[in-house]
Amino acid sequence: MHTAASAAPAPARHWVASWGAAQQIPDEANALAAENWRDASLRQTVHLTLGGPQFRVRVSNLYGTAPLTLDGASVALAKAPGQADILPATLRPLTFGGRASVTIPSGAEYYSDAVAMEVKPADNLAISLYFKSEPARQTSHNGARATTFLAKGNRVMDPAWADAGKDVGKITRWYAISDVEVLAPRSIGALVTIGDSITDGYGIPNDTNTRWPDVLAARLRNSGQTLGVLNAGIGGGRMLRDGLGPNLASRFDNDVISRAGVTHALVLVGVNDLGGQHRNGPDTPADREQLVADLKMAYRQIAERAHAHGICIIGATITPYSGSTYYHPEAENEADRQELNKWLRTSGVFDAVADFDATLRDPEQPSRIKKVYDSGDGLHPSLAGYRALAETVPLAALQKKCGDK
Repeated sequence: MHTAASAAPAPARHWVASWGAAQQIPDEANALAAENWRDASLRQTVHLTLGGPQFRVRVSNLYGTAPLTLDGASVALAKAPGQADILPATLRPLTFGGRASVTIPSGAEYYSDAVAMEVKPADNLAISLYFKSEPARQTSHNGARATTFLAKGNRVMDPAWADAGKDVGKITRWYAISDVEVLAPRSIGALVTIGDSITDGYGIPNDTNTRWPDVLAARLRNSGQTLGVLNAGIGGGRMLRDGLGPNLASRFDNDVISRAGVTHALVLVGVNDLGGQHRNGPDTPADREQLVADLKMAYRQIAERAHAHGICIIGATITPYSGSTYYHPEAENEADRQELNKWLRTSGVFDAVADFDATLRDPEQPSRIKKVYDSGDGLHPSLAGYRALAETVPLAALQKKCGDK
């Protein structure tokens, strides 16, 4: 008879997410042309935040409407972000149950076999995938802000792609990849930052890894704190309604809870909910009151979901946007933002608060972003603004486990 005392001890190591991206159905402008899937290879580079002696890749057919066959794959360290060539000594085949190919059911995501190769924080991992035919419906992340290279034929085990000449194309989106996980001590966890284009990194130069979650990951490393940092931002994302991607309330389980080793989540969302209603109308007092109430309810719901899985949740206040030429908010919309931010700070729903509004706002015009932090559109931060957001995140909150005082 087995007793609790005789139960096997927990493994000393577990899988923890080191990189991840939110998945979406690409619109026509972001979909990959069919010829770039047929007898073709994609080499996609991702920036790791945790290291370990082994790693694995999660390949995604989340939005596929039919099974997706991956006909070959490899991994290697990239020579540099924005380059197709890899370090030849690090090139490894990526297998699934020991096989070079795998068929992933519609709506599913599959782990690769573990790759026994040491990776380090801030390594750039090149993931090469070969397909004989295109998916019935694509799964992607539009805002990669990292160069993906395209080549005809099965090129996954070729270290250099430059010799393909015109055969190599370039885009700045990711397809069919959702996570890289490393084997790490059980004490190590991960933070998922989830939100809209401000988290996704709108406006950063491609291949620079200067989104605020990237800067936060570097800040953590420099402070001696070991934590994976994943970016689950989607440009145009809203809490309550679908946009270029699914609404945050619907994707929270997949983008936060399902990821390996997650201990913390930081949520920054709402500006597109507030701005979109005003821009697209109607925007009556009753409509605005209902929107604010619905946003508070959604925040409560995702906090409950996080806590049910032992995940601490950090609420981020909504940044100023009165200078936005896209939304043109009125005084009433600013009042709603202020009301929601007051609630975010004081409701007690969250384990901690990152006061991004206080960081970015102009003291002379609190409804607007300070000029040095404004990218120029009154909505998105500049590179200095992104760095300031990364500095605002309370590191002490990331050291606590859910429920700690």
